Order: sequence, then structure tokens, then C-alpha cells
Amino acid sequence: MKKYHNNFYNKDLLLFARELRSEKSTKGERRLWKSVLCNKQAPIRFLRQRPIDQFIVDFFAPTIGLIIEIDGNSHYHNDKYDFYRQQKLQQLGYTFLRFSEGAVLNQLDDVTKQILYAIHCLKLKKQ
Repeated sequence: MKKYHNNFYNKDLLLFARELRSEKSTKGERRLWKSVLCNKQAPIRFLRQRPIDQFIVDFFAPTIGLIIEIDGNSHYHNDKYDFYRQQKLQQLGYTFLRFSEGAVLNQLDDVTKQILYAIHCLKLKKQ
């Protein structure tokens, strides 16, 4: 797949991504979005449930190539797939942050600091 300005956007996954945004987001995803990543909070633009290549990522900052994944219950028995998925996305040039849903719900300040630090570093790298 060739990289265009759209960051490997996969329009074939659009309807499923839309469903994930509206109906199936987890409590941790909703909290991180409203508290940290929405347009009013984050220092850069994030997209929710973004189709990239053959995957849908939880959060994506296109200007710096940062993907953030929140691992809830559905991830506990999918270690090999999650590792494969992360490797494929990193091979496309993206930086990956992964947090457990428990960390987002119980240690939001620490998660926020890690995200802001990653944003800062990636912005410097792009300059």
C-alpha cells in the first residue's frame, strides 16, 4: 500500500470505525478522549477510531504519526495479534503508545504526562 497524505487511510473500514466511535467505545477510551485528547484539551489534533491500513486504531495524531491504544478486556487474550498489529503499524512509520484501561481510569494524570511528553518529543523530531 502506498503512503499518501492520508496516512494509509482505509475507507473500506469507515463504517466499522464509525460504529466503534459511536456505540462500542470503552469507558477508558471515552475518558481519555474527553479529558485529554479532544480538540479543546490536546495541543495537537487527534482522531478517534481511525482506519489505518487494515487496522482501526483507538487514537491517532496525523501530524506527528502517534497512535495511542487503550487495552481493555478484549485485548487480554490477544497478545500475539496486538504485537503483530503494533509491529505492522510501526513498520509504516508510526509511534505507538499503549495503556491499559485500568491505567487510564485510575492513573489518568500519569497517562496524560506520558502522552504530552511523547507529543513534545515527536513535535521536536518533526522540526
